[in-house]
Amino acid sequence: MLLIRAPAPSNFASIKSDEMMRTRHITSLLLLASLAVQAQEVAISEAEIMQRALKANTQLKISEAAYREARGAYRQTQAIFLPSLSASHTGIVTTNPLMAFGSRLNQEVLTAADFNPELLNDPERTENYATRLEVQQPLLNVDGLYQRKAARYQMEATALQGERSRQYLELEIRRAYMELQLAHKSVTVLEKALQAAQSYETLAGNLYQKGYLQKSDLLAVQVRVSEVLNHLHQARSQVANTSDYLSLLMDTTPSVIYIPRDSLKPAPQAAPLAPELPSDRADLKALSLATEAYKNAYKAEQTGFLPRLNAFGTYELYDDQLFRFGASGYTLGAQLSWDLFKGNSRTGRIQASKAAYDKSRLEQQQYQSQSQMEWQKAQRALADARSRLQGVTLSLEQAREALRIRSNRFREGLEKTTDLLSAEASAAHKELEYAQTVYAVNYALAYLEFLAPGQTPQTQHLNK
Repeated sequence: MLLIRAPAPSNFASIKSDEMMRTRHITSLLLLASLAVQAQEVAISEAEIMQRALKANTQLKISEAAYREARGAYRQTQAIFLPSLSASHTGIVTTNPLMAFGSRLNQEVLTAADFNPELLNDPERTENYATRLEVQQPLLNVDGLYQRKAARYQMEATALQGERSRQYLELEIRRAYMELQLAHKSVTVLEKALQAAQSYETLAGNLYQKGYLQKSDLLAVQVRVSEVLNHLHQARSQVANTSDYLSLLMDTTPSVIYIPRDSLKPAPQAAPLAPELPSDRADLKALSLATEAYKNAYKAEQTGFLPRLNAFGTYELYDDQLFRFGASGYTLGAQLSWDLFKGNSRTGRIQASKAAYDKSRLEQQQYQSQSQMEWQKAQRALADARSRLQGVTLSLEQAREALRIRSNRFREGLEKTTDLLSAEASAAHKELEYAQTVYAVNYALAYLEFLAPGQTPQTQHLNK
């Protein structure tokens, strides 16, 4: 269809239109350049990010600290096997009859005169300095054994939770890197769309000056340029945001714009996936061990009423002067003790421990079911993304060809401006949709690898 001829504008209007377009182009370049100079651009690969993040990530350091805390709690339970040793040095001055007589007896300085009733009842000022070494050795502590088992299971569960945190960090790095690729791809597409729109704007301005184009058509092209420019600003902001997030993962200052070394391409077809999740996945094993820890804590409370058998020994040195050891003696023995009744607190602790064990067991079952559901959901998401990618690929080819035809017809004055802009917008939209769909496919594969480590092939979504 031929374009409607409009009256030729005056020379003043023509000059004004040229100046407006030049001003808009210069403004666009300045705005885009301002985003580029705010931060240094650094090319980086996923492997480089992974290496840096696994060394410096704060969350991993927190997980390591949690493991050391649990390991320290487990090592405390060695007290049920190892002896305890204490030493003390005590000095007293007394006129108490019993204390005075006992002190002289311990110092081995009693004489017959000390048994004088007057001295016994009203002793002189007496000094006594005692050095005491005491050893206690546990022999039988049943509830302590269960507490030690509970602490060991908790330590192992914490270690597995740290391993799962590491796997999650790897997934986050892959996702963020793919988002960086997508953001840069969006910038590339929109820069190409902006260049095309600006060329159409220039061509439309020339046609308008010659009277072959209406004012509304020229404004439509200028509006398209403005829209693409706005989208380009948003894409560049997304690049900056994703770069900041990668800096956070690597625990570095967010002042760099990262450029991916690899382009965004579809991952290869994955091998058939297993129908069930692996039972040895770190978080699933961690929950199982946590349940065992609660179970042993419950048994420890149940056996708390059993007697405890401990051996003990002391070695004591006495003198009437500081840091002198004129007399000595030792004591050896064993103690069998029961806590028969403690105000019903034991019954309450047993009930609370049983409830905590039941809760952990139910939470483990629920998490297992949710994980299986998430696994099946992720497989369907991958199948949907791959199917959508096939359709988007065909749509992209059609949009490119339609834009090529309409561009040629527009240059010859045989195509409407609105149809050209629609074709150009559709082509740009399909380019972005294709990149987003590739991202969806690659992330679905990475997520499946996270859900079932070792069962799915390593995601190779970064082909140069």
